[in-house]
Amino acid sequence: MAAVGAAFALITSFTPAAFADESVPPPTGKITIDLLTVNGSGCPLGTAAVAVSQDNTAFTVTYSEYLAQVGVGAKPTDMRKNCQLNMRVNVPSGFTYAIAQADYRGYANLAAGAKGTERANYYFQGMSPTAFISHNYNGPYDDNWQSTDKVDIASLVYAPCGEKRNFNINTELRVDKGTSNPLTTTSFMAMDSTDGAINTTYHFAWQKCPKPWRPW
Repeated sequence: MAAVGAAFALITSFTPAAFADESVPPPTGKITIDLLTVNGSGCPLGTAAVAVSQDNTAFTVTYSEYLAQVGVGAKPTDMRKNCQLNMRVNVPSGFTYAIAQADYRGYANLAAGAKGTERANYYFQGMSPTAFISHNYNGPYDDNWQSTDKVDIASLVYAPCGEKRNFNINTELRVDKGTSNPLTTTSFMAMDSTDGAINTTYHFAWQKCPKPWRPW
């Protein structure tokens, strides 16, 4: 858990000193997300979409062509797919947010001896990317998969109040043939959905921004 907390700790100076340890209820005002850039082999143009939950507790990202594979029918470059999302989260005045948890879902079919990996990192504009958090799956495997990146409350880092800092999410899927025979088998790992039923979910933690001090 310490490694996960460190990976989410974007930068300590982003945490306003007045914030308490516990997050506050989400704001009731409208929250929108502008998906500014989408780059990567796992998310060609038009294949990634973002939506905010109705209760303002999370947002989801849905992919339609995010699949890594090796073996029969796969190209050498198919073994690794990635996606970088650069977004602006527009929140009601007086509030700021952190990402407390990320849930990833998909489907994998891995031959005996093969391995699939999902990994991600997160950072606000103006700082270096954090270390990746990885989740591995070993073949034989033929089922849905789910992984969760979660940060301790004490390690939450919030976007700076009163500033527009874009939020970046880097994800990657990788399939390694391992000891499987790529001439007779195909192994794949997907994080996509054609009907919107499978998506990644990013859970907000909310805080109220301190009111500016004035001498009058």
